[in-house]
Amino acid sequence: MTVQQHLDMTPKRGLITDTYKVVKKARRGGKKDKSPSPPRAEPEPPQLSEREKELLELKKFDLDWRFGPCTGISRLQRWERAALHGMDPPQEIKDILLKEKTDREYTQSLWSDYPL
Repeated sequence: MTVQQHLDMTPKRGLITDTYKVVKKARRGGKKDKSPSPPRAEPEPPQLSEREKELLELKKFDLDWRFGPCTGISRLQRWERAALHGMDPPQEIKDILLKEKTDREYTQSLWSDYPL
């Protein structure tokens, strides 16, 4: 007896779902022809002003632990201390700080309002 003959002799088992009648639900509103919707355009990220970009860079500098603690001193003092100790702080930060010497938002670190 070959394998094929053996398979032909065994009763086929049906699926449990074969014993139930298939009932299709009617769609509400009938069948509609849908035209494909156009792909959504990704919203462009908002463009930052020069000031916002500079403040973002200064915040990154405040949060970078490699240049030492920043509480109790100005950003420029922290930059100079880091340079003095050979920590190689970014020159762009010093340029921003020297350009905006009088603006408190530029000169004071994120942590300046917290007590020591």
